[in-house]
Amino acid sequence: MKIFEFIINGTPVSQQARRREKLRAWKATVRQEVEKYWPLEEQPATGLVMLKVTYFYDSIAMDVDNIVKPIQDAIIGLVYVDDDQITDVLVRKRNLSGNFRIDNITPILAEGLARGNEFLHIVVTDAPDQEVIV
Repeated sequence: MKIFEFIINGTPVSQQARRREKLRAWKATVRQEVEKYWPLEEQPATGLVMLKVTYFYDSIAMDVDNIVKPIQDAIIGLVYVDDDQITDVLVRKRNLSGNFRIDNITPILAEGLARGNEFLHIVVTDAPDQEVIV
């Protein structure tokens, strides 16, 4: 796996959601969106991977630590075999009305920003060198 990225419209659902059906629906939405971007002939990654999640919000943002687990679970068996392959996770949030600069913007991220509403930008890549901690 080199790099795989996708976007999901809307506000994420927390792993801590009281209404479990809402969490299940969110995971199903994540999976459906991934299937739109994942090539049909592509097999899930079998090596170690890194997950980067950026939540672009426009009002009140949820805690970043509650965003990632449902996403990790939703793409098991499609992007990677199991979430125990994830060695590194970067989760961040940015206010769409705030000031930020994006270096080396990708077409998929540009597509998300052009929509003008809350969304998540998710990138899965090969894990960094496991013998180096920067």
